[in-house]
Amino acid sequence: MLPQKQAEEAIVSNFSETEHEPKEDAEKGEENQSMFSVKSLLWHGGSAWDAWFSCASNQVAQVLLTLPYSFSQLGMLSGIILQIFYGLMGSWTAYLISVLYIEYRSRKEKENVSFKNHVIQWFEVLDGLLGPYWKAIGLAFNCTFLLFGSVIQLIACASNIYYINDHLDKRTWTYIFGACCATTVFIPSFHNYRIWSFLGLGMTTYTAWYLAIAAFVHGQAEGVKHSGPTKLVLYFTGATNILYTFGGHAVTV
Repeated sequence: MLPQKQAEEAIVSNFSETEHEPKEDAEKGEENQSMFSVKSLLWHGGSAWDAWFSCASNQVAQVLLTLPYSFSQLGMLSGIILQIFYGLMGSWTAYLISVLYIEYRSRKEKENVSFKNHVIQWFEVLDGLLGPYWKAIGLAFNCTFLLFGSVIQLIACASNIYYINDHLDKRTWTYIFGACCATTVFIPSFHNYRIWSFLGLGMTTYTAWYLAIAAFVHGQAEGVKHSGPTKLVLYFTGATNILYTFGGHAVTV
């Protein structure tokens, strides 16, 4: 009887183990699937929504934060006229660039070229449609634009944080922000910028509501006089800010 009883216990234990194994595998599969879905939501991009998020986080933020300053330098009339003019020119430029991108991609897809893990660059479009000479010009322009754009962004960040914490000088803050921005080289490709677009939109939305609510609560300071630009340099600076905002970001769109 004893051997028979041990055999029955062994059968029951084996059956219970085999019964729990599928459950454990299913639970592990659900955990992996949930982790994969979160990772896909925050990390893996490349869709039309990502293009919208990227444009919004780049375009809205700088337009929103620089327009009041630019209008104070230009005056209300010049600010409205230049904003509409540069906006139309930037939209037209964005349309032309988009059409050329589509044309280049359609030609390459006919040659069985896959863009699944590749982001098309502007100088590649120039190379495919106009030749290697224009590719070199486009590449030089892109590198110059990104270099000076990055320097402007770093200086702007250092100036802003200096007003919050002046224990360090602006040059030191510029070094700190430069070191932080340098870590973006570890991001595999532009498809993985989704989480940064989310953060950019969130912070821009917060800033916009903060400015609107603060202006509504505190109102306008006494003795304020609204006037046009007092110097030609200020007028030029305000016009350049709007031009950079609408013209430069047409490339982003």
